[in-house]
Amino acid sequence: MIELRFKATKPNGQSIVGTLSAPNMSLGKKKVQKLVEQHGLKTESIEKKSTFLYKAQKGDAKPIKGEQKAFTKEEVTTALTKLGYRVISVNKKLFEFNTKPPTQEIVSFVKISAELMEQKLPFSEIMTLLTNDLENKTLRETLKQINNELKKGTDSEVVYLKYESIFGKFTAYMLGLASKSGNMTEIYKATAKFLERQQEFRKNLRSALITPMITLFVLFLAVLFYVGYIFPETAKLFEKFDIELPPMTAATLDMSDFILGNPILIALVMFVPPILLWQFSKTKKGKLFLDQYMMKIPVMGSLIHKTNIEVFCRVFYTLYTGSADSIEPIRIAAEATGNQYFEKQIKEISIPLMTSKGVGLTDALEASGVFTPTAISRFHSGEETGTIKNTAKQLANYYESETVFRLKNVIEMIQVWIAMIIMIVMIGLTLVSAETATINPKPPVM
Repeated sequence: MIELRFKATKPNGQSIVGTLSAPNMSLGKKKVQKLVEQHGLKTESIEKKSTFLYKAQKGDAKPIKGEQKAFTKEEVTTALTKLGYRVISVNKKLFEFNTKPPTQEIVSFVKISAELMEQKLPFSEIMTLLTNDLENKTLRETLKQINNELKKGTDSEVVYLKYESIFGKFTAYMLGLASKSGNMTEIYKATAKFLERQQEFRKNLRSALITPMITLFVLFLAVLFYVGYIFPETAKLFEKFDIELPPMTAATLDMSDFILGNPILIALVMFVPPILLWQFSKTKKGKLFLDQYMMKIPVMGSLIHKTNIEVFCRVFYTLYTGSADSIEPIRIAAEATGNQYFEKQIKEISIPLMTSKGVGLTDALEASGVFTPTAISRFHSGEETGTIKNTAKQLANYYESETVFRLKNVIEMIQVWIAMIIMIVMIGLTLVSAETATINPKPPVM
């Protein structure tokens, strides 16, 4: 996210100044244009907040160097002069690379903050400590800016959502909400738990799906190279001498001829479907389609589905207050799953049923079609006994235990199957090579 400051004039000539945030300069200018059109203003200038490198000196002390974000060079100079510094130089930083911090860094920040809050340390002191100790520059600078804005009295939710590109949408919302709630420590702990589970699940998912796919792809390329290049060099020597080839050798040579004769077709079959699928997954419709059917694939689909329910229940437990207004916790919990189909069903079926028709929580969730019979049964019991909040926590813990245990078993099973496939391929190549080695040339005819 970038911050823009715009200056505009009213029809009566009065000048006004405003600021806003946007993902990039182009979208920021569109937001400014829309704003001035709505209020009948005339835009004079749009400035982007940038990083300035300064060098200044106080008295006879050693000159210091630093960075400061500002809209103009003059703002930095004025601020340093007011602090009693003699400004030596102020230059705009040419290249700004604000890469997103690693997830582990964000998890550590949230988790340490929660632990320090449990020790009754003031939040402002926690921010100061972490700002000084964090190694990741992007996160450190972000926290410094957040701390400064919070000290000025800016709404915490607005401040954190401004940096959702750093924290992620859900994390930014939760941290902003925590500062305004009376349960700050609990929300930070729940957010840290959510981030840890999300990171662990993605790591296990890579082990279960992505790593085996890469392994099989590399194996396929190796076999392709052997069959298409190495094997024909040997087998075709026998053809030159009109030697009859054994069946496996002949079949492998035919396959080699097909590969060498149709390289474009082979390349299209190998690379076009994955590229098309990747492009399709980036569209809104494609993301929705994949998220829906990811929960239905054999073995892994059930685990992905139950992990989504676990995340929903954990976030719902954190935000649900027991009051009549449970719509907002449901909406946020649905967004936290990261599954577009899950989120769509909750927002377009469950929430409208509750708001417009007065349907109960359990019936509304059941109508969405994204919850298991076990989850619906537990929610029904919790709604009847008035323990819906604790029921959500119990469900989250239950599905966490189940998915962690089953996912480990799935990973082990997939690793065994990959090893078996590699073994079968190697045996096949060995048999073909051995058969070729047993070919005896015909004795020369006198």
